[in-house]
Amino acid sequence: MDTSVDAPIRLTERARQRLAFILNQPELTAKFVRIAIQGGGCSGFSYDFSVDNALNDPDDVVISPRPDGTGAGLVIDSMSMIYVAGSEIDWVESPGGAMFNIENPNATASCGCGTSFAID
Repeated sequence: MDTSVDAPIRLTERARQRLAFILNQPELTAKFVRIAIQGGGCSGFSYDFSVDNALNDPDDVVISPRPDGTGAGLVIDSMSMIYVAGSEIDWVESPGGAMFNIENPNATASCGCGTSFAID
């Protein structure tokens, strides 16, 4: 596992477009989308996406700016970054639903639903 928090997380163009769509909702008062890694799920860890207003400096890492350039758009805490450094985030739509999909090079196993992973 790469423990360097300097390794980037890449967003595909589809993920950037979806992030912009979420953050541009008129009824949304949140300032950015947060990714966190939590214990649980069928493989040991799970990805959690939420909307948030408060950065927890110095623990937060800004992955992507807001589409309009007015601040953070996608944020992850430094501890979660350790588990997903080097990942690529995509937005995937299928007959079964739509979701952010994380291609995580640190994961040694993942579940079929794509929201849970294991690291040795």
